[in-house]
Amino acid sequence: MSKTTQKRKKKALFKVDQNKLDRCAEVLRALAHPLRLRIMEFIDKNEVINVNKIYNTLKLEQSITSQHLKILRQAGLVHTRRDGKFIYYSINYEAVHRAVTTIDNYM
Repeated sequence: MSKTTQKRKKKALFKVDQNKLDRCAEVLRALAHPLRLRIMEFIDKNEVINVNKIYNTLKLEQSITSQHLKILRQAGLVHTRRDGKFIYYSINYEAVHRAVTTIDNYM
């Protein structure tokens, strides 16, 4: 058997779960944006904060803030709680810790 034939018969040494890879990419994209990091730092300082307070204090447009918060929610990096017409945000520290630990272990 030739070396080329032997190479073709070898199985891949690793298998990537596409769902996990997509999820990881979503979390990394969410963390890689400077404004989202700024929003997360602000939420962290306040523990639980109303969305109105976020955009007013950080001097952001409401629509921009909502778009970034949606990305953070979808990535599982923040928790939300609705109280009447107000939505409150807090950091999902477990998810953030997992992401940071994974990044640190990789690097």
